[in-house]
Amino acid sequence: MKQLWHGGTIYTMEKENETVEAVLVEDDKILAAGSFAELVEQADEQIDLQGAVMFPGFVDSHLHMIFQGQKLIRLDLTKASSAEEMIEMVKEASKTTPADKWLFGEGWNENNFTDKRIPTMEELDAIRAEPILLTRVCHHVVLANSAALAAGGISEASESPAGGEIGRDASGKLNGLLYDKASEFVTNAIPREGEAYIDSLVDELNLAVDNMLSLGLTGGHTEDMSYFGEFINPLTAFRRVIGEKRHFRANLLRHNAVFEEMMKADVQFDEPFIEPGAMKIFADGALGGSTAALSEPYADQPEQKGLLIQTDEHLEELVKLARKYDEAVAVHIIGDAGAEQVLNAIEKYPVPEGKRDRLIHGCVLREDLVERMAKLPVVIDVQPAFVPSDFPWVIDRLGKERLEYAYPWNTLLDKGIMCSAGTDAPVEDIDPLISIYAAVERKKPYAEHDGYLPEQKLSRFEAIRMYTVGSAQAICKEHERGLIKPGYDADFSIFDRDLFAGTSEDMLKAQAIKTVVAGRIVYEKVK
Repeated sequence: MKQLWHGGTIYTMEKENETVEAVLVEDDKILAAGSFAELVEQADEQIDLQGAVMFPGFVDSHLHMIFQGQKLIRLDLTKASSAEEMIEMVKEASKTTPADKWLFGEGWNENNFTDKRIPTMEELDAIRAEPILLTRVCHHVVLANSAALAAGGISEASESPAGGEIGRDASGKLNGLLYDKASEFVTNAIPREGEAYIDSLVDELNLAVDNMLSLGLTGGHTEDMSYFGEFINPLTAFRRVIGEKRHFRANLLRHNAVFEEMMKADVQFDEPFIEPGAMKIFADGALGGSTAALSEPYADQPEQKGLLIQTDEHLEELVKLARKYDEAVAVHIIGDAGAEQVLNAIEKYPVPEGKRDRLIHGCVLREDLVERMAKLPVVIDVQPAFVPSDFPWVIDRLGKERLEYAYPWNTLLDKGIMCSAGTDAPVEDIDPLISIYAAVERKKPYAEHDGYLPEQKLSRFEAIRMYTVGSAQAICKEHERGLIKPGYDADFSIFDRDLFAGTSEDMLKAQAIKTVVAGRIVYEKVK
């Protein structure tokens, strides 16, 4: 059956301001786009947009979908404004957490605290004797109580692992903080097996998909395969939630810890809804916890240059492993030292023909690094919402001399470097309009200034294209997704107002009224 979508504003996103009157769809593909008069005779059915505004499907190019689902049901610490308020929130949550369950909290950020103080392990111990694990907003630092540390086998005699650090106070005693790889001691101790556990992952993933569809997102490039016990656990959850029965496009990045195991197991995906993605690698940490690897010391911590999670040799071995299986890599790089390490490796071992490596975040770069990136088949996977989240405290952390190449989205695009956009959810709000606003204005909504590093602002067209064309480029599917064009997938994000009209703040008021994946309406706002 051929459906004709018409009666609204339809942006192709191929050229700025380019619109068509109607789009003809058959099954999961776009047959034609043009004038209503030309196409109406071919249609078996008409769908009137009733003045709504259609875009190619928005895709979040980097997130963690199961973690996002967990965020929706776990203790949300993002609104805590002080260490004391955070402690009170944990106390309240403990009242309804069974003694045989861990108490999890998500999203604390001491940079938003009036006192900048992180609660102590002793304060958590006073709340409950059972495990408490509170994840920082960046997901590179956790705060645990004594019971959680004990579950992970951490004692005063424990040594920090390569690529991580066990936090200690000024006297050398454990303080409950675990950085990067050190957090795995505790997270690996969380019970993660059995059918009941997989059922919980299914529930969490369903919440995440519902949430994303309601915001106009037709898909996401997600990294979940190594955090929930054996890779088959999250993979089973994806198979039960997404597919022909429920259209959504999930590109599954495969962490280096499970990549070869998945390759040897000849894992079957459910394309085009569940697709295999690149090998995911972490090169460094995050700026918030001062673990992003910088080539020069942190301005506010002269003794600290951050943390490279991999040695040069190990990173090369991981890239070689990906190439052995004809695969690209997707590497977390926040600091310029991390970026340099990764560029050295992928220049030495080029990506296979027809694929692109993905450099995720790229928050602190240098001119020489950008020049090298411009010569490579790479996509920079940016998170525009990091700017209003990280500024102004990040200025003190980096120092003004490094700001020219900090969060440099406009510079990257001007150099012809492909960029996709995502949220790293649950790190940032998953709403794509919040990220698009951040890319355009580089500040919090309604803030009375011209934005942080305003020379790096993007146009709305550029910002929206990173969610459409850019996300398709990240997985080499720009010839079939990301535009409203004949032969392309019939994935549409439909909003109740024009995202190009009015002020940027007006854009934030838009709501998704329909989300379409492979020609099927998978979300419709209740009137």
